[in-house]
Amino acid sequence: MEYLNAFLCGGILCAIGQILIDKTQLTPARILTGYVVSGVILTALGLYQPIAKWGGAGATVPLTGFGFALAKGVKKAVSQQGWLGVLTGGLTATSGGIAAAVVFGVLMALIFKPGDKR
Repeated sequence: MEYLNAFLCGGILCAIGQILIDKTQLTPARILTGYVVSGVILTALGLYQPIAKWGGAGATVPLTGFGFALAKGVKKAVSQQGWLGVLTGGLTATSGGIAAAVVFGVLMALIFKPGDKR
């Protein structure tokens, strides 16, 4: 059942993104940043934790999950370090994902020689 819930949750998030691309003038970059911000806002309101519990990886892997991780990291750091945690908590909580994105991006650039399609 966990796999089905993850598939449904991730599919719903992707379908919402596709509808936004098709029906609005928003660029994909704005939709992606909107997903991160909505993950933070939903976490701050206490609404994303139940979604993450139900959807598992279907809720934590998409960009809304990145916002969820940022907000959780800030909340934890603020409770431990005070206001300094606002600046450090999000990066501490998501540093593994950020580092992996940079390393794999550089590796793919070295392997595939990116450039214009012209």
